[in-house]
Amino acid sequence: MFNRRMVLAALAKATAALGETTKEVQAPRQKQYPILSSPYDAACIDTSLDSRSISFENVTGERGHGGTAAGGRKGAPARTLGPGEKITLCDIKGPGRVRHIWMTFWPAEPEAMRSIFLEAFYDDLEAPSISVPCLDFFGLPHGRAVPYSSALTSVAEGRGFNSYFPMPFGKRLRIEVTNGGKAPTPFFYQIDYTLQEPEPSAGYLHVSFRRENPTTLKRDFIIAEGLKGPGRFLGSSVGIRILHDDMSWYGEGEFKVYRDGDEKFPTICGTGLEDYVGSAWGMGKHIAPYSGVPIHVAPVAPANQTMEVVPDFVSFYRWHLPDPIIFQETLTATIQQIGWLSVPRGQESEMPKLEKKYALAGEGWMRNIEGAPFSAFATAERKDDYCATAFVYCLVPQPVPPLDVKAAIADIGLLSYEKPSGNR
Repeated sequence: MFNRRMVLAALAKATAALGETTKEVQAPRQKQYPILSSPYDAACIDTSLDSRSISFENVTGERGHGGTAAGGRKGAPARTLGPGEKITLCDIKGPGRVRHIWMTFWPAEPEAMRSIFLEAFYDDLEAPSISVPCLDFFGLPHGRAVPYSSALTSVAEGRGFNSYFPMPFGKRLRIEVTNGGKAPTPFFYQIDYTLQEPEPSAGYLHVSFRRENPTTLKRDFIIAEGLKGPGRFLGSSVGIRILHDDMSWYGEGEFKVYRDGDEKFPTICGTGLEDYVGSAWGMGKHIAPYSGVPIHVAPVAPANQTMEVVPDFVSFYRWHLPDPIIFQETLTATIQQIGWLSVPRGQESEMPKLEKKYALAGEGWMRNIEGAPFSAFATAERKDDYCATAFVYCLVPQPVPPLDVKAAIADIGLLSYEKPSGNR
């Protein structure tokens, strides 16, 4: 993988960029809508905030009513969530802001873990504005619980799920969790929030889940679309189940954002999947505040293999906190499915076969690259299994597509070389 990107970098440096100069139309300055206020000034004492918390020990968040069961001696920390059972975690009269959500449930197979899902309803909406598997809400696709931490999420020791997404709400907020699986699980949770004055410029958090298994050739996978602005694309957690073929790399596709009237071409366009995640020359497991790869499931490479093993499951997160993506009316975020083909020296006769099997992308074959360990290489269109949980703030609460649990849990079972969840 290193050689592949080294060659691309050399080509980019040596090739003159051609393009037509276009006159950029400057949009008129609009009122700014700050979405995230900083909670990190520990010296600030804001007495306008009414600090509350909801758990099974205080299901209403009412003042002076926490821990009343069993005389206050840990009488109701959890309950069993049965198969098909739905419970209301909170039903809060606003205005207010959720500051932190923590939960945990029993480690299990990926299908069971991903069958537990969360929905949130704002104000008087009957349809949810959040509808996603719980693990995906905390940044972990594929039903696999692994330890990691980011600026907005953390999974302590692979079993304590935390989110710090600000969730302002106006009249009312109701959050529900459903066990869509076939087995019961013990369930613990806590929601920390403040009751406070309305925030006219703060957006409602919308979280949606999409999956395309497999993707469609030459049609970019959609991460987010359909919500009306003004709004802010906070970011996403994306999962990929790689469908193995002749390609040695799956991540040449570019992340794109079409906003406010963009049609054929986007305003924001990246340079490759691992570049968007903040890495380069391929992509392995790593974590950082605003981007990272918490899940990277791959077999151990044979001792005599020099190339990286292509993984079976990968996930990444990307939070646009210091680099906000704001839209006034519409937004669509996508990512391409493009991979990498290379032909070893002496096997040039294979090139016609590869051309028939794959649709080449970019400029087609690149040949006779000095110092390269192969005779030719090309990027090519491909299909994989993609899913995405998108986090978008909007000034007006809106419904998102309801989660399809059956589609979410298909083809995510443990592989023969994996350990069970909770022991990774």
